[in-house]
Amino acid sequence: MSLPRRNIHLRCTYCGYRTVYERPLASCPECGETIIEAEYDLQSLKELNWVEQIRARPAGLWRYRELLPLHDEANIVSMGEGGTPLLHARKLGMMLDLKHLYIKDERQGPTGSFKDRQASVAISVLRELGIDEMVVASTGNVAIAYAAYAARADIKLWTFVTSMVPGDKMREVAIYGAEVIKVTGTYEETKAVAARFARSRNLYIDKGIKSIAAVESMTTLAYEIAEQLAAAPGLPPGPGTPWRAPDWYVQGVSGGMGPIGVAKGFRELIRLGLVDKVPALAGIQSEGCAPMVHAFQAGQSVATPVTTPKTLIATLATGDPGRAYQLLWEQVQQHGGYMADASDQEAFAATRVLARMEGISVEPATAVTFAGLFKMARVGLFKPDDVIVVNCSGHTFPVEKQILGEEWARQVDVSGAGGQVSLPEEGLLSALDHINTSVRKIAIIEDTPDAARLMMRILQANGGYEVNVAHDGAAGIELVRRWRPDLVITDLMMPDVDGFQVIETLKGDEDFRDIPIIVVTAKELTPHERDRLNGRITSLLQKGSGMNEELLQSIVESLQ
Repeated sequence: MSLPRRNIHLRCTYCGYRTVYERPLASCPECGETIIEAEYDLQSLKELNWVEQIRARPAGLWRYRELLPLHDEANIVSMGEGGTPLLHARKLGMMLDLKHLYIKDERQGPTGSFKDRQASVAISVLRELGIDEMVVASTGNVAIAYAAYAARADIKLWTFVTSMVPGDKMREVAIYGAEVIKVTGTYEETKAVAARFARSRNLYIDKGIKSIAAVESMTTLAYEIAEQLAAAPGLPPGPGTPWRAPDWYVQGVSGGMGPIGVAKGFRELIRLGLVDKVPALAGIQSEGCAPMVHAFQAGQSVATPVTTPKTLIATLATGDPGRAYQLLWEQVQQHGGYMADASDQEAFAATRVLARMEGISVEPATAVTFAGLFKMARVGLFKPDDVIVVNCSGHTFPVEKQILGEEWARQVDVSGAGGQVSLPEEGLLSALDHINTSVRKIAIIEDTPDAARLMMRILQANGGYEVNVAHDGAAGIELVRRWRPDLVITDLMMPDVDGFQVIETLKGDEDFRDIPIIVVTAKELTPHERDRLNGRITSLLQKGSGMNEELLQSIVESLQ
């Protein structure tokens, strides 16, 4: 069945120039703008009761085909992309005091990232145009997705990737039959090399956000999220619309295509009468390449390019977002939002937290997103009842070595030891190896309210433990005497009565000396201090320079 051509128009995002859509425009003929959006006859869809029609269709991106820039459905190139689950992150949400935190699990696409949406729409449009050879520049995921879909459509693909892209990702691109050209340079330099190659051979080159299919494919994220939230159990009553928009949409951004497309999708849903608002947009960037964040924090609508990205996370290493940032800035000014960054170290730590708390393993670009989410939650940018959706794209492989390091497993050699093994004391050991498994009541003694609150949420989320908190050593001793917990978790560095005094007081009282104690501290202990603790505590967990969530997750593991 052919889709009516008269129902699709193109509109310039800068000057508003509008024309009937016959084929993609390289730029606006009036002002030269390169970011062009598609417009659809939404009023006709409302009159045709479009929502009822799509209910009978299978889940997936092309479920919303009337809102995508394709004339003939025979040209669709699909491998089941879209239709990804929306998961309620209950434990992570409890840790962050966010009741309605959801993860849009884009890892479940055919090649494992939300770029499958872009590839499906882009390759379908190219098939409709009769193009059989093309060029794309990429930091990894786009190259993989395009290679898979181009193979399915019999389109020869030339991929230009930065040298920062992991070798395993390059090999995955090559296995689909695409030509791989590795460029030693930044992503901007890689795009320039790809463009020169395309011109030299008169080949079509995909221009990312400047290609009509890119932004349009991302609108389907909005459609799916709104439809899924309407059916999500446990949410309080919505605004009375058939579907539901979240209060926040959070995504790691490089070029900005994802949030721009998602915002457009929600604007279309408003016009269709299906939702009542565009969510606030949160864009998270890598600290080593964060031109959008720097501009946002400076209150600027134009981003200054980063010429030398300093991050291991190649997927987010776009130094010059160009006009895309201006569009995001306008959206944030109109609908609310925020931009934050996170370091590589914070991202790798967030990977462990997400994997261990929700069973979801993600690539670094998504880990940056969650690290930024943690920061935003800590400074109070979210309300506890906000409905928040996080784009979760890309699986950990093939970068797990950077995340885990080389010492991801421990080796114990019992040869010649007569069966007596001395296990290493450092690292994420079981903090309760010698504690009765009937631990239910836990007292936390911690003078930093945020750290205490975080520990409480993690413990309650992971085991339903009954937890009480004291914010200084004297109050902690009183809490233990009054409540008699099964376990005490204490910091060492506290004013007045410190953790050492707490431990000595409890161990000196025969009524409480048998209560196990776990020490959590960032202090580098001297030999004398270690001697003071020797034989008095069950475990010592060292706070690192990264995020506390990973450390506290080890407590959770030890309680199981």
